[in-house]
Amino acid sequence: MQKIKAIFCWSGGKDSALCLYEVLNEGKYDIKYLLTTLNGGFKRISMHGVREELLDKQTAAIGIPLIKMYVDGSSNAEYEQNMEKRLLEAKSEGIEHIIFGDIFLEDLRSYREKNLARIQMTAVFPLWKRDTKELIEHFLDLNFKTITCCVNDAYLGEQQVGEEIDAAFIRSLPQQVDPCGENGEFHTFCYNGPLFKHAVAFSRGEKVYKPLELKTDDSVCASPSVTKGFWYCDLIPN
Repeated sequence: MQKIKAIFCWSGGKDSALCLYEVLNEGKYDIKYLLTTLNGGFKRISMHGVREELLDKQTAAIGIPLIKMYVDGSSNAEYEQNMEKRLLEAKSEGIEHIIFGDIFLEDLRSYREKNLARIQMTAVFPLWKRDTKELIEHFLDLNFKTITCCVNDAYLGEQQVGEEIDAAFIRSLPQQVDPCGENGEFHTFCYNGPLFKHAVAFSRGEKVYKPLELKTDDSVCASPSVTKGFWYCDLIPN
């Protein structure tokens, strides 16, 4: 049976890594490209704050071509126009399916599906409605390696950013924090595991606190009424 051509929306984090791993193992889809949104000014992955150079090393270790979409964060319209342009280019190659690692955020799924429907493309959500505790346990059982690169200070603090995610880290999370950080409590950078040909080498740099700026792409974070800002750990390519 012929595989279905698809693009995988790649954030660089653990949910993306697990989702892509499972999609590739299933064999239903032929992943032609990874697609990542970056801040054009800072050259970093949107919300995650990971350097573009590290993204390049990460995707090279996976071995799937990467499409980069740059935004300056000025408006939703800018994000949607840039995304539509990229996807229409892919559609001209016979690609009509876009795969996302989202788990349970209904509004985000509806937003994605609505935008794709305008250009007659289909959203696919392989992890949808799966138990997040079971997902993170499965991720760790597969021996994936990941580190927090950004944490939301409504839930976590400076101590938790730049930390390796393991069973002890998950046990230490406050009760209101989702084990996969699906509500935007934390974001991660995945650097090794069965998806990769080799580990992505990096070192931890400085920790930086940034007050909340309202996001204009499809990233999800907590309400501004409870979130004051985010802690980032600068990950430096080796």
